[in-house]
Amino acid sequence: MKARIHPDTRLVVFRDRAADVTFLTRSTADSTKTIEWQDGRTYPLIDVEISSASHPFYTGNTRVVDTAGRVERFERRYGRATAARS
Repeated sequence: MKARIHPDTRLVVFRDRAADVTFLTRSTADSTKTIEWQDGRTYPLIDVEISSASHPFYTGNTRVVDTAGRVERFERRYGRATAARS
């Protein structure tokens, strides 16, 4: 790696507001908020709306999407495509 072209990384606490989960990781992000971590040290705090603790893909909570209604609406609007066109 070239010297002095990469941003500095530091330990930062991310807090998922939806799941009320916090995790400590390295990041280049900066924040004016701070939090005291379990080890007694103070770290910058970044609030996030969604993380792997609350995202439906990782938690297994899926939403049902009405794809049949969308397909029927598309076919009604544009007509059904035929395999063999003359």
